[in-house]
This record gives sequence, structure tokens and C-alpha cells, in this order.
Amino acid sequence: MTTSISSATDVTLLANQMLTSKANTDIESKLGKSASRERIREVAEDFEAVFLTEMMGHMFKGIKPNERFGGGNGENVFNSLLIQEYGKSIAQSGGIGLADNIERQLISLQEGK
Repeated sequence: MTTSISSATDVTLLANQMLTSKANTDIESKLGKSASRERIREVAEDFEAVFLTEMMGHMFKGIKPNERFGGGNGENVFNSLLIQEYGKSIAQSGGIGLADNIERQLISLQEGK
């Protein structure tokens, strides 16, 4: 699925598509029928962290390692881990608002609306 993202609305629409797609129909099995509000928030932040990690992975793709500090395969592995932690940190500190929208969507799905 190739999608062009140009605004926060596009990000929200993309997240809603991903949540309602066939590949993600097992939300109830992951959350349980009566998931707590805290668990729903945790899942929403995890999703936002994964999304941000993917976006930042593309952003950092063109940056070459500094020869003085090593480089090579080891740095590539640790860069991906660093980018993953950046995504988690941004999502936990408020993120881009994606987790809020996902949380609302999950609650409405749980309520059967």
C-alpha cells in the first residue's frame, strides 16, 4: 500500500484505514472485549510509535555515518534501534496527535458505534 501523506488529516485517515483494514480485524483479540482505558491508550501510543519510527527511518535513510566514529553494519543496526527509541519517546511525550485519534477510534469500536 503506497500512500502519499501531506497533512495531519491524511495521517488520521491513513491510521483509520489501517485500523479498519482486513489485516487489523483482530483488535478485539489483542485488546480483549472490555479492555481498560489504560490498555487502549498504551496500544494507541504503541501504534503511533511504530508509525513515527517508520517515518523517521525514511528521514534518516540518506544520512551517511561519520567515518571517524565507525560506520559499518554495527552502526546500521544501532541506528535502527536508536530511531525506534526516538519514535517511542516522541509518542510517549505527546507525539503528533495520532494516538489520541486512534484511542478515540478504538473506544468507539469497543462500544460498538
